[in-house]
Amino acid sequence: MAFTAKDVKELRDKTGCGMMDCKKALTASDGDMEKALDFLREKGLATASKKADRVAAEGMAFAKASADGKTGVAVEVNAETDFVAKNASFQEFVNICADTILKENPADVDALMKCKAAGSDQTVDEILKEKILTIGENIKVRRFVRMEGHVASYIHAGGKICVLVNFDTTDEIAAKPEFAEMGKNIGMQIAAMNPQFLDDAHVPQSVLDREAKIAREQAAESGKPDNVIEKMITGKVKKALKEICLVDQEYVKESKTSVSKYVASVGKTLGGKIAISDFARFVTGEGIEKRKDDLAAEVASMVK
Repeated sequence: MAFTAKDVKELRDKTGCGMMDCKKALTASDGDMEKALDFLREKGLATASKKADRVAAEGMAFAKASADGKTGVAVEVNAETDFVAKNASFQEFVNICADTILKENPADVDALMKCKAAGSDQTVDEILKEKILTIGENIKVRRFVRMEGHVASYIHAGGKICVLVNFDTTDEIAAKPEFAEMGKNIGMQIAAMNPQFLDDAHVPQSVLDREAKIAREQAAESGKPDNVIEKMITGKVKKALKEICLVDQEYVKESKTSVSKYVASVGKTLGGKIAISDFARFVTGEGIEKRKDDLAAEVASMVK
């Protein structure tokens, strides 16, 4: 079956692949468009598998809420370079992942990969493989969290940090612009101050024990009586918890009040109650050992 330059262009528009790749695919499939698409997809799968062991520590941390503000998602998608993280095609894929999570509520990343992508007939995994083929880097969906309630999202530094916050309040209060402003402020608080837990009730005993041990060692050096030392330990642990628990942190925009008091005051002003029930904070690439490029060795290998 013969094919024309128009067919090559059509295949390129559908896949984003190079003209020569599209021409080879049509040649290999005797001009059959569907077979050519399969050919490129198979090539994409092969390309993806070759790149799967390459470190993806850059990328984007992204958060968004549904149109009604009652469902939210935070997702981290990694790429190999910061350059690709700024690529519109990569960012489009991140948004597709978020929309799919909002709609389908997958249990984990593996389940997300099998979902039909929002606004597409392809699965998320199929779109991912095509992105790897066209962009030329390893791309991985690392993690996500989905919350239902009254949510607020915040993205810092173009996707270096994302925050999702869930609030316990009424539909009436959540619909007000003052609530949206408060939600953004709490998102900024979490991004800046990096709380580890919602409140002291969520702090594991192991963390409490560690803080007490550190406080005890510091207090023992004071040489004061045991009853005084115990009070010193209690005070130091309490101070440590105020730094790692969100609701007890000093509110960054008004240091004389706590986060919980700020949120409660907004609720009172709006004629009801607001409380933070959950939050998530993702930092792009946190905990991933980044690749150390050796430019001299790379150039030498290319020369050989």
